[in-house]
Amino acid sequence: MDHHGNVEDRTSFAASMSSTTSSRHRRRPSSEPVLMTYQPTFAIPLDSPKADKQDQFSEPRKSREEARRSREARRSSVRVSVDYFDPAGVQELHRNISNASKRNSRRSSKRYSNLQPVSGDSNVTLIHEAEPFDFEKTLKFIQGKMEEAHVESRELGVAFQDLGVVGLGASVSYLPTVGSTFNPMAIAESISSMRHPPLRNILEGFSGVVRPGEMLLVLGRPGSGCSTLLKTLANQTDEYHSVKGKVHFDALTPLDIAHHYRGDVQYCPEDDLHFPTLTVEQTLQFATRLRAPQAKARMIGQSRTEYIDSMVEMLLTIFGLRGVRSTPVGDQVIRGISGGQKKRVSIGEALATRMRLGSWDNSTRGLDSSTALEFGRALRIATDASESLYALFDKVCVISEGRMVYFGRADQARDYFLSLGYVPQAERQTTADFLVSVCAMALYVFPKFTLAKVTDPVGRIVRPGLTPAEDRARPRTSADLAKHYLNSSLMRDNLEEITEYNEECAENKERAMKYQRSAEAEHANHTRLTSAFMTSIAMQARALTIRRAQIIMGALATTMVNVNAFVIQGVIYGTVFLKSPESTSAFFGRGGLMFLSLLLPAITGLAEIAALFATRPIILRQYKAALYHPFVESMALTIVDIPISFICTVAYTVTAYFLAGLQRTAEQFFIFFLFLFLLSVAMKGFFRACAAAFKTIANAQAVAGLISLIFIVYTGYTLPKRPVRYAFEALMANEFRTLRGSCDALVPQGPGYENITLDNQVCATSGAVAGQSFVDGNRFIALAFGYFYSNQWLNVGIVVTFSTAFIIAFLVFTEFNTASASVKPPVVLFKRGSKKATAVVETKGKDVEMANVDDASVYSMRQAQTKEAFSAAEPMADIFSWQNINYVVPVKEEGVTTRKLLDNVAGYVAPGTLTALMGESGAGKTTLLNVLAERTTTGVVSGDRQAMFSKWIHMYDRHCREALLFSAKLRQPASVPWEEKVAYVEKCLKMCGLDAVADASVGSLGIENRKRTTIGVELAAKPKLLLFLDEVRLRPPSFVLPGAWAIMLFLKQLAASGQAILCTIHQPSAELFEMFDRLLLLKKGGKVVYFGDIGQNSSTLLRYFEAKGARGCSSAENPAEYMLDVIGAGATASSSQDWETVWRRAPESGRAQQELDRIHAHGRSRGAVQATFTSTYAASWFQQFAAIYKRDLMSRWRDPVYIIAKLFLNIAAGIFLGFTFFQTDNSQQGAESLLFALYMSTIMAAPLVNQLQIPFLDIRQIYEVREGPTKFYSWTALIASQLFTELPWNILASSLFFVTWYWLCGFDTDRAPFSYLMVGVIFPLWFTSLGQATAAMAPNAEVAGLAFGFMFSLVSTFSGVLQPAGQLPGGWKWINKVVPFTYYIEGNPPCANKFLTALGRKELVCSAVELVTVNPPSGQTCGEYFAAYRSFAGGYLTNENATTACQFCSTATTDQLFRIFSIFYDHHWRDAALMFAYIGFNVACIFSSHGYDSASSLAAQS
Repeated sequence: MDHHGNVEDRTSFAASMSSTTSSRHRRRPSSEPVLMTYQPTFAIPLDSPKADKQDQFSEPRKSREEARRSREARRSSVRVSVDYFDPAGVQELHRNISNASKRNSRRSSKRYSNLQPVSGDSNVTLIHEAEPFDFEKTLKFIQGKMEEAHVESRELGVAFQDLGVVGLGASVSYLPTVGSTFNPMAIAESISSMRHPPLRNILEGFSGVVRPGEMLLVLGRPGSGCSTLLKTLANQTDEYHSVKGKVHFDALTPLDIAHHYRGDVQYCPEDDLHFPTLTVEQTLQFATRLRAPQAKARMIGQSRTEYIDSMVEMLLTIFGLRGVRSTPVGDQVIRGISGGQKKRVSIGEALATRMRLGSWDNSTRGLDSSTALEFGRALRIATDASESLYALFDKVCVISEGRMVYFGRADQARDYFLSLGYVPQAERQTTADFLVSVCAMALYVFPKFTLAKVTDPVGRIVRPGLTPAEDRARPRTSADLAKHYLNSSLMRDNLEEITEYNEECAENKERAMKYQRSAEAEHANHTRLTSAFMTSIAMQARALTIRRAQIIMGALATTMVNVNAFVIQGVIYGTVFLKSPESTSAFFGRGGLMFLSLLLPAITGLAEIAALFATRPIILRQYKAALYHPFVESMALTIVDIPISFICTVAYTVTAYFLAGLQRTAEQFFIFFLFLFLLSVAMKGFFRACAAAFKTIANAQAVAGLISLIFIVYTGYTLPKRPVRYAFEALMANEFRTLRGSCDALVPQGPGYENITLDNQVCATSGAVAGQSFVDGNRFIALAFGYFYSNQWLNVGIVVTFSTAFIIAFLVFTEFNTASASVKPPVVLFKRGSKKATAVVETKGKDVEMANVDDASVYSMRQAQTKEAFSAAEPMADIFSWQNINYVVPVKEEGVTTRKLLDNVAGYVAPGTLTALMGESGAGKTTLLNVLAERTTTGVVSGDRQAMFSKWIHMYDRHCREALLFSAKLRQPASVPWEEKVAYVEKCLKMCGLDAVADASVGSLGIENRKRTTIGVELAAKPKLLLFLDEVRLRPPSFVLPGAWAIMLFLKQLAASGQAILCTIHQPSAELFEMFDRLLLLKKGGKVVYFGDIGQNSSTLLRYFEAKGARGCSSAENPAEYMLDVIGAGATASSSQDWETVWRRAPESGRAQQELDRIHAHGRSRGAVQATFTSTYAASWFQQFAAIYKRDLMSRWRDPVYIIAKLFLNIAAGIFLGFTFFQTDNSQQGAESLLFALYMSTIMAAPLVNQLQIPFLDIRQIYEVREGPTKFYSWTALIASQLFTELPWNILASSLFFVTWYWLCGFDTDRAPFSYLMVGVIFPLWFTSLGQATAAMAPNAEVAGLAFGFMFSLVSTFSGVLQPAGQLPGGWKWINKVVPFTYYIEGNPPCANKFLTALGRKELVCSAVELVTVNPPSGQTCGEYFAAYRSFAGGYLTNENATTACQFCSTATTDQLFRIFSIFYDHHWRDAALMFAYIGFNVACIFSSHGYDSASSLAAQS
């Protein structure tokens, strides 16, 4: 159930746990919030006595001892056998405990000989192996042994009086847009809201007590405050503005619990948060290890290891998990244990922490009936393991709109609400359903379908026969219900019990001291006695290090992929610089390899951010359970990751270092390795610190991306002599200190200089000395970069300091910022200016899911509108039928090549009927819908099929009216006028009850209204035959009264208007199940076991099964659960009959076949149903494109976070690069720096593409699941719209980058137009098309990101900047001619254009270090000596008339410099044309990519 305590689920626990007889056949356990250990409530027969006066609930005043005995008696009525899950395992555990008890007894007799022997009570003597296993006796035996060791036990209850919780936020707001973000008025409103945040009362006026060993069930509809109460009673109130009233945990205050005993009070959320790669046994071992008491608090003679092993073994056995002890827990990606087993792991983990008070919220959400029943039974056993051995729910708290309308004994609740003048809505309605239905103030009622003769204006069933005075006194609103309860004798009893409890516990200082002594006795050595943690930092570090290693071993494939990625990168980089010669021509290339080697850890480290955010909820939960300090987990992660970083660095270094032919000495190799390893550790620490410092992943990635750009630019390769250069300086000095590069370019040389000696020549490289044919590496790096080998170990210390600082920051941020971003309250978002928003605001903060139906007058008006709309709807006259449907799919299993998923399925749906499609998991329900809707793409289908299919998925930023208009525009025939389509959409909005939220975004609505929107979208298309709905109520928790009731009533009225409806359902309540007219029931293998009428009160269905030999269905049993149990549905269930064979032979099957034959004969005589249009799509391609394009543009406009992040990244990067290269001079180094500035600007493509792929994949999913199969529009129209939607924003962002960057760098204004074409237009066209192409061909965002990352790395490496094309090995030169960055750098894309147009044909002035000095022959001036050389080689002299020490610059213009990089200014228009060709290729890939999507995804669904 969801966190509000869904009625339908919540009540279902009831019957399954309420008695020791027929528990197997009762309702499934529910997923309601429960305090302590919980099962949902119980069903009470409808013929139980009714009372008209509340005083009948008043019991004679009892003494406190009598009251205590009465409570104990009530808590001793129900029990679940401890061997339910694993009888054989329990007996084996019994033998092990028996043997262990004997060993411990012998050991304790030696170690504790001075202790007096324990009395002969059988409960504390040795457990005899011959006896049956008795869990109660075992626990008492363990308790006796602990008493021998003088270990004080402790227990905890909670009392609260006048409790109120105040939350932040309004219930209604406006959908943000890019315009509203920059609107001064909206900004002022935001500032005002931050200064004076809106407050709302979530809970008010709660009083009650839950004693140690009692169980409290909390009931309420969504939004009523169930989860808030559970969190408050579990002392987790950080997310709320304030908590009023008094709360006491026995003699302890909430502050005491938070600071000292946090692990004793826990809130267990609905989601099972576990590390997926850990096994079940490892998960339980970890929790047990960190909450294990020290020796003096354990049984005598029991070591810590024995305690952990015995506790884990007991939990595994009791909860039936021995068979999966070595199986990973798993998640959505990693295959692991089942949902029910995962729930039992959660219970076991909670019990392993030995909590004293537990609060379970939404415990069985997402489970089918059999799995939910297993969870309920596991909770029953968990209760046995607590202080109270056989308790069921002792008390129930019913909440309505944040008010307490009942708190007291569970067995009195139903009669109390009957006394208010209400009765259940159906014969088999359970107590919890009934209680919440009374509180459901917004239930829809449709005149054509009622379940009782008397209803009040909001749909509750009023008891017939009330006098006018009694009817006037009947409480109607939540305030009335709360007031009535506060004035009742039950409330007086409640207050008396609170007073009694406070006198007994809250004011008992000795009780507090005893609790403190008990807790302190369990603390391990070297642990503060006042700490909430039971183990020391060292013990936590050891346990967390072991767990982190287990996590890595569980995902070993991921680690191997990471290592292999380093090997591949090493091979690529090593071969790009293959066997670099020891000459001056390779100096630049060697520096490029050093740069790429340092860049690799920075790029790979970015993945750490997402990984840490994925584990943060688990760490937060375990921190709140007082298992460990978060910083210790971060420390363990760092420690365990060091060997992995070491292996990855080794893998890269060995391949790249030797392939590139770097200096072959052991010392230099290990120094190279050392700095790469240290930098890898430092960068991982930095990215982890970024992740720990922020509460949202978007902020962390934005900051990390910007700082990464700073690190890359300031490494020292592109900009020498920068402060953040230490690792690069060390690598360069390490490589060049022993290098004497032979000169490849002596000047002057060539024609006319044949007889010139070396005395009159010099090498044209920085650091050259006249008269030497080589350049010393040390001198080169000193002059060119300002690097010195003498700084080597200083750099080691600095890098180690950075690593340490980053790791410390990581630890500190983790400890103080572990809590994730606060949960925002649910808000309905309307279109700004909508008049409906004001009406919803006036609901005064009530539940947003029901905000549009709270007022009775509004309800009456809406009902009239709905009735009018339905009466005007066009009825349907055709019957849809299917016969002999078989579906066989290929499989890859040993000995099996095919599998039949559907086996001769037949049925029909007549107009005006509501047909349920039911069956256990794997029965083929959704498969049948896919086959009937012609959505299958694999396998062989035979039979007749035709339909319309609906899935619950939308673009959540769209308004309801827009969603319906979109459907009508594209799916109704083009011949229908637009005005008629609009009018019909308004009619559909009224039919669906959505007129009040027509201008609200779909994503902000409650579950009920979202499902109504889905139905409305299908109705807007005017389906002629059938409306198919898959999982009309989704998971059981998704629909609760009034949500489930309202939707089912709405579907019933749709059917009454002539629509034929077939829908799959899961675990409906009895009253909802009876709303269906017919049932098609399948068993595993797609076999029919029943097709026919359900009958009043399910009488027809029940008569069929009982007549065929099934057991009888009791009056308190849900027929929907009964029939699944009878046919043997569920993992552990079985049946003595083959019900498929029984059905085939039954007369009912023959009559159904005769009816099908009659329908087919009648259909053949009438001819085929006439279709309005015959083409695949109702609208033309251009109409489709126009509609989708408008929708997608609006979607981007309504996503300001996405747009602003895009703009911010471009502006920030442009300013950063602009000021980094601010007004760069026209020296040779300056020109090279600008070249690298342009190269660095291409890195912007990586984060921008990662960003745009997410919305592309989201809309593709909507297309594949919903809009494609239902023929909204074509794939080509969608991707064309996506491309043209994304381009304007990317062009705008790139334009802002250009403006902030171009003139700051000092480029000429007259070159700006062409530069803008390349940077502001062509570059965004290229990366947008490439990003969408990779996304279109990838199954998910992760693969899409990896694919683009690899391609981007490829085009960057082989662009010719880091390694000039002329120096690439022969095997790689062809790639340089293929990758687009070659032409982009040369003149087309942002980089290339900037160089060639902005820098081309510019004069250069060499700096002092770039000038070379050479002496001319005697008798010649410098000008005369260099005249011939300058005529063909270029360059200039600074002292042409000098006769000695000629100062020569080998590069006079930028063209001369860029010739080294194969960059030519004259090619810039050609390069622009080639870039457009690459863009066209990318677009072609997008349009041809529709091989993935529906085919694979639907095959997986089938």
